[in-house]
Amino acid sequence: MKLSRRLVPDIATLQAFECAARHGSFTQAAAELSLTQSAVSRQIKDLEGQLGVLLFERIRQRVILSDAGQKFLPEVRRLLRQSEELMVRAMGAARSDNALSIATLPTFGSRWLTPRLSDFLRLYPDTILNIAARSQPFDFGEENFDLAIHYGQPVWAHATCDYLCSEVIVPVASAALLARHAASEPAKLAGAPLLHLATRPKMWAEWFEANGTAADSAYRGSRFDQFAMVIEAAIAGLGFALLPRYLIEHELEIGRLVVVFDRPMKTENSYYLVVPEGKMENRAGLAFRDWIMGQVT
Repeated sequence: MKLSRRLVPDIATLQAFECAARHGSFTQAAAELSLTQSAVSRQIKDLEGQLGVLLFERIRQRVILSDAGQKFLPEVRRLLRQSEELMVRAMGAARSDNALSIATLPTFGSRWLTPRLSDFLRLYPDTILNIAARSQPFDFGEENFDLAIHYGQPVWAHATCDYLCSEVIVPVASAALLARHAASEPAKLAGAPLLHLATRPKMWAEWFEANGTAADSAYRGSRFDQFAMVIEAAIAGLGFALLPRYLIEHELEIGRLVVVFDRPMKTENSYYLVVPEGKMENRAGLAFRDWIMGQVT
């Protein structure tokens, strides 16, 4: 994609704008940036000219963000943070030939992957890992990751998907909730408080159907947008949850969660390791691929 140089903002100018907005003063912004007040004023004027809008209103000795400036400021701060993160990652990668950037699903990354990474780093101690959470497929051309962990079907543009494992979910609850809502058969859960993953609203209905129960209440209950939240809600006794075993191994082991019925259900999607085109021969990536395949078999 070819960028228009006229439309690409100057980072120093954006820094001047953010600083002036934060202080409400060109003079204080100049002091923080080690510039003259006139230099900051000129940068803001150039930016306003480029955008075609006034970003500040001048009131006595202060400058106040205009409506356009208030809308522009959050995006500028986001871009400045991204620029800083880019430099930090690049500086870290420059110090190692074995840097590896991995995008992973949030709960998978925190509950399954991260606790196992010490084993990978024991085998490959010189590797520098950059782990970031991504819930949806993205363009590898826009985001510089070496690998991604994906849940769904083996489809990702300009990349290869290697099967990792299927997903098996089980109904669980806290011991305290089970004491209040005794469930001798699946149908008994129909009237109990249910916890749902917002992105998979049909899971309870599918589980009830697989266990011979038509439950009108299968869609009722609290909803959360990540498995991590559902897990914590279940531990807190807010309701019964359908959760993948691999995400709650520790909670099941120590009794914070209990499998209500040993009636597992395999979901229609699976987990895949995604390798973008052009990085198939990345040495650190190949090592990680071999290692993670060994973790799931």
